[in-house]
Amino acid sequence: MGTGFDRRRLLQGSAAASALALAAPALLRSAIAQGGSTGGPIRIGFPVPLTGAFGAEANDQVRAAQLAVKAFNEAGGFQGRTAELLVRDDKLNPGEAATRTLELIEKDKVNFLVGGLSAAVTLSINNVARERGVIYNSISQSDAINEAKDFGRTTFHEALNPHMTAGAVGRYVFPKSGKRVAFLSADYAYGHEMMRGFKRAGEASGIEVVADIRHPIGASDYSAFLPRIAALKPDVLCLCNFGRDQVVSIQQATEFGLKRTTKLVAPVLLFTARKAGGDAFDGVIGGTSYYWRLEDSVPSAKAFNDRFRAAYNGAVPSDYGALGYAGVRSVLEGVKAAGSVETDKVVAAMEALQADFYKGPQSFRKCDHQSVQSVLIVEAKSKDMKTPDDVFTILGTEGPDERFLRGCDELGHKA
Repeated sequence: MGTGFDRRRLLQGSAAASALALAAPALLRSAIAQGGSTGGPIRIGFPVPLTGAFGAEANDQVRAAQLAVKAFNEAGGFQGRTAELLVRDDKLNPGEAATRTLELIEKDKVNFLVGGLSAAVTLSINNVARERGVIYNSISQSDAINEAKDFGRTTFHEALNPHMTAGAVGRYVFPKSGKRVAFLSADYAYGHEMMRGFKRAGEASGIEVVADIRHPIGASDYSAFLPRIAALKPDVLCLCNFGRDQVVSIQQATEFGLKRTTKLVAPVLLFTARKAGGDAFDGVIGGTSYYWRLEDSVPSAKAFNDRFRAAYNGAVPSDYGALGYAGVRSVLEGVKAAGSVETDKVVAAMEALQADFYKGPQSFRKCDHQSVQSVLIVEAKSKDMKTPDDVFTILGTEGPDERFLRGCDELGHKA
């Protein structure tokens, strides 16, 4: 997910924040690295794009994160200290995210950071947090954040990454739907990384890439692309985009009649996008980190859904909402396990965390702090819906397994 910012613009966007971080007094940096303020509430900074193209997903992240804080406080908190969520709008902009993150660390004295909903923005948040020695648990899909050049000891990645998501979907779809594959991808990090994940997964099936078409983020008209794709008669069209781009491209591909000959696939099939896109999504297959119907087979999902329904007038949590819950919950569970808010102790506790918060077993891989978790393969439906929220059928689950992650050596981490 994210914006059209490339790496050069990302670094430019956070340059001012980085310079301020490096210029801070050494004693202040040391105090922040040991857990921010002492006494009073445990403060968790939560920068997400409340406004803009991903606002629906971000607001659901906030609702679920607040639920995690509420549960922690109602259970007694930690040594008499409650938790507090400080939400900030990063406006889906790396520079804005860097500024808000620095303010959260220096002005608000947060102990931890959770958030992000963009490949570029999550790197910007991490860049500032890493320099200041503050734990940041990212809830945005990104491959780069796991790589040694962007990773730091305080970096954790709660969300799936594109290699995991596209890989799981590709391994399910390609053997069943055909080898001639076309890509229509948003032309920025998220789209590129998802396409790379699909191609890797397709090697075992011997896929043939018949089209690799890029579109700008925020495109409203795909009519220039769809005839080119249709003429090639692919078996599968992978739509590597997100949010409104996903809704509009699937709606227009459906209207154009591509479904008659081609299976439409999205690496991340969003609950919020399906609700917004309606019946046009019917039959589209994709991956997701969470779908509320997991409650039919996973007790922790049922418990999480019930808490969310009780808090929000019967609504069910979305996939990215669930990541907001899990991201905050992981940090707070780390505090309890460590018996401290000190950074080094919480890092060690999170590395050892074996959890089932809402979807089944999860843990963090030590070399890159990637959450090892399941990927759900879902298909959108418009019939046989028991409720208006019953929008997907779960086709399969790829369980948590480090084999499905890129190797630590490939990411640049030393043994």
